[in-house]
Amino acid sequence: QAADLSKPIDKRIYKGTQPTCHDFNHLTATAESVSLLVGFSAGQVQLIDPIKKETSKLFNEERLIDKSRVTCVKWVPGSESLFLVAHSSGNMYLYNVEHTCGTTAPHYQLFKQGESFAVHTCKSKSTRNPLLKWTVGEGALNEFAFSPDGKFLACVSQDGFLRVLNFDSVELHGTMKSYFGGLLCVCWSPDGKYIVTGGEDDLVTVWSFLDCRVIARGHGHKSWVSVVAFDPYTTSVEESDPMEFSGSDEDFQDLHFGRDRANSTQSRLSKRNSTDSRPVSVTYRFGSVGQDTQLCLWDLTEDILFPHQPLSRARTHTNVMNATSPPAGSGGTNPGSNGNSITTPGNSVPPPLPRSNSLPHSAVSNAGSKSSVMDGAIASGVSKFATLSLHDRKERHHEKDHKRNHSMGHISSKSSDKLNLVTKTKTDPAKTLGTPLCPRMEDVPLLEPLICKKIAHERLTVLIFLEDCIVTACQEGFICTWARPGKVGLLSSQNQANSPSGTVV
Repeated sequence: QAADLSKPIDKRIYKGTQPTCHDFNHLTATAESVSLLVGFSAGQVQLIDPIKKETSKLFNEERLIDKSRVTCVKWVPGSESLFLVAHSSGNMYLYNVEHTCGTTAPHYQLFKQGESFAVHTCKSKSTRNPLLKWTVGEGALNEFAFSPDGKFLACVSQDGFLRVLNFDSVELHGTMKSYFGGLLCVCWSPDGKYIVTGGEDDLVTVWSFLDCRVIARGHGHKSWVSVVAFDPYTTSVEESDPMEFSGSDEDFQDLHFGRDRANSTQSRLSKRNSTDSRPVSVTYRFGSVGQDTQLCLWDLTEDILFPHQPLSRARTHTNVMNATSPPAGSGGTNPGSNGNSITTPGNSVPPPLPRSNSLPHSAVSNAGSKSSVMDGAIASGVSKFATLSLHDRKERHHEKDHKRNHSMGHISSKSSDKLNLVTKTKTDPAKTLGTPLCPRMEDVPLLEPLICKKIAHERLTVLIFLEDCIVTACQEGFICTWARPGKVGLLSSQNQANSPSGTVV
């Protein structure tokens, strides 16, 4: 039966501190009991059972471990008692729910350290929390995410770095730097092969776990990206040969919290050994929401994952500037101006875009005229992004009239130099822009969103993909459930009877 949305099963009001994040333990959850961790702005972490209402423990109560805001809290995959807590101090702490916290500030002993990270153990006569203290990067640690198999940990920090660590062996696997600004959110693909990040550069960035490099960037948001999430129900691989599984059925069930998949064939992802044995058709779907109140959906397809030839092919020629097409994204409707407008790729250029909506796909186009028009769109799109990112946000409404076209070489010599200065003065004197840590905009494919839709009046803070719907929430406090195609009637009938506010769409 559908839940009665008019009667919450539990309600708590906190004074002096605010809840900032939470996580359910899906391993131990039953219909009668569920373990919920809640992090707070003053640094405490509370364990509660909203169904039983008996269990309640408070960790870091005296704020002796860390006084800063809790930015992320998650149960360690496969564990009934271990959980990890990140703070805006840049530290993470490993707790055990069975242990208590000491009455004095903990003393630490260095256990292991590497490039931009260190791990300390807690020195005490009796075992107490925290078990481990991780220091990662500089500035606030904004979010972390465990890989589907639970072996790796992806962390994004205010210093603009993604760091992927082996959680068990405590070793650094790889790093990536944002185009500029801090990284705010991170998510793994269901098969653990790709990581997507979002942040203050208004971009979503796709990073390959196997190759440890950026393979694509997506530009569609007009402000900071607050949440990125893969859609496991539309991510699919179709092969002509028998499938090779990268994980067991149990792994997938753990990943999706025990929910049976509607179509297990579509959801199984193959293991790629080389580009010769690549699947016939690959599609990863992920979404993002941001402070611009927009929801974007993105497709990551085989032309990005397995490029047929280098992307640097003759896209810097100035003759492509003669293309008459407007800058990519400037044609059609403006998603920020009207709540009912939807931007779909292909409106701004005459030839249809490929399935992945990736602009650099023109590198493999056979038709010279198509390639010329598409190359013009690429250059225009990048120049538009460069001016967007380097001007004050107040001037953004003039951007629509800003039609200047630059060649790629011009952008590289001007805009990127400015970005280099920004990067140098902030955290990285080694000039990461243009290196594998942070490739230039023209060095990697630039994705366009499949859909870019304004769905709220305040900044968006939540994006969750479920089997029959998508859930979003905003700073204003509205939680919206969006039905997937074909599920509208079912969701509407269930919720009209139970929802007094009628917020279900």
